[in-house]
Amino acid sequence: MEKQVDKKKKTDIYDITVIGLFTALTFLFTMVNIKLPLGQGGLIHLGNIPLFLGAILFGKKAGSMIGGIGMAMFDVLNGWVTWAPFTLVVVGLMGFTMGAITSKKKTYSQVILAILVVLLIKIGGYYITEVILYHNWVAPVISIPGNITQIIVAGIVTLLLLEPAKKIVSIFEETN
Repeated sequence: MEKQVDKKKKTDIYDITVIGLFTALTFLFTMVNIKLPLGQGGLIHLGNIPLFLGAILFGKKAGSMIGGIGMAMFDVLNGWVTWAPFTLVVVGLMGFTMGAITSKKKTYSQVILAILVVLLIKIGGYYITEVILYHNWVAPVISIPGNITQIIVAGIVTLLLLEPAKKIVSIFEETN
């Protein structure tokens, strides 16, 4: 019975460490951004790359925390405080969805399907967010191309990094 408790503690520590690491990476990669000059602004950033990889490799629960917390933390610390609660929900849902779709199969086709669904969540979630924040149904349309660009770039980089990332994680899990 003691071995099960020890194994559970070890798993919990591993999970907390992984989620913390990928949350920090999501925050840091979101710092690499370009502010869009159109409409109300917005950003194109690289934060979705560690979010996608973390969700694919560690699942929907981890993905929701990695994305929601990592990017909401960016909002709070970089002058986008009003956006933080929306980001927590929208990006948390993106991470959850990425992890859920790729939970059984981590194949390229499953990841591409997940990227497309996440793209729809991003577009819809931030469209609704901008409608709420700016009380305008038309202005948020201008943010859609930036959202598409952000997810497509992150999706391509994720697909390129997926196999090496799987190998690295398997090495760590073997030694754990």
